[in-house]
Amino acid sequence: MYRDRILSGGSLTADEAMELVNLTDSSRKELYDTAAEITRHFGPRKFDSCSIINARSGRCPEDCKWCAQSAHFNTTINSYPLVEREVCMDMAAYNQRAGIGRFSLVTSGRTVKGEALDTICSYYRQLSRDTDIYLCASMGLLDDEAMERLAQAGVKRYHCNLETAASFFPSLCSTHSREEKLAAIARARRAGMEICSGGIIGMGETMRQRVEFALELREVNPVSIPLNVLQPIPGTPLEHMPPLTDTEILDTVAIFRLVHPRVIIRFAGGRARISPHAQREALRIGVNGAIMGDLLTTIGAQIEQDKTMIKECGYDF
Repeated sequence: MYRDRILSGGSLTADEAMELVNLTDSSRKELYDTAAEITRHFGPRKFDSCSIINARSGRCPEDCKWCAQSAHFNTTINSYPLVEREVCMDMAAYNQRAGIGRFSLVTSGRTVKGEALDTICSYYRQLSRDTDIYLCASMGLLDDEAMERLAQAGVKRYHCNLETAASFFPSLCSTHSREEKLAAIARARRAGMEICSGGIIGMGETMRQRVEFALELREVNPVSIPLNVLQPIPGTPLEHMPPLTDTEILDTVAIFRLVHPRVIIRFAGGRARISPHAQREALRIGVNGAIMGDLLTTIGAQIEQDKTMIKECGYDF
């Protein structure tokens, strides 16, 4: 039985994971209860919170079909260069006062270089001096030198989503490959940073592809997996994508927990599309982290409301 094997330190096999695609009501209950037990066994009781700032927005040359920031699509996203230093510092201080554990600058575009990279590194150096918040970054396909500069400036964790299964990714993006993402992740790891990598569900992939995606993330070995639920953006090719049901989302969370027993599985974008009851069940069966506050191009849940729900579900905050 995979439950006992996982709890004793073993792993779910790929075949076992794929067998979970076709769930009945009784097997679903068993899956959820097993995922909940694994979460309690391996996961910390302190909830893993983070917040992000959209530090550079819009005009991205990549053609990711889900993204409001792509220059290929006609969206109403606000476009701007790097945020001012004061805005960045104020946001980090606000999140630290709210008890958020981690803070990340996120930039649109394929990469960051030149004067923009110089400015960002100076922001991180000041954040390292003036705050105690744990610093993360999400800046695309940086080269070795840029990764090393971020690490030297105080960044401890690098975020680069694989987004979806290898079999599905080419239908969603043609301007870069998963191999390029994996290479960027390897560069971040060489620079000494932890890795945060997940993706988006509800973009038209099958349940088997969601399981495939969970299994592929094993090669990345992230400490954190953000699970976004697609929030269709008007003007993007996925704007009319039908929403996932709560059951589809919970099945995905439970399977990810079995595949990744010790990893922080993080609520990310699209949480407003999940019912309050399903959000609480997700916290029971696998989710033990979240991006809190406003997100990149959509509004996130309010921090205090989140903290109340998290504590009611048995976590420390």
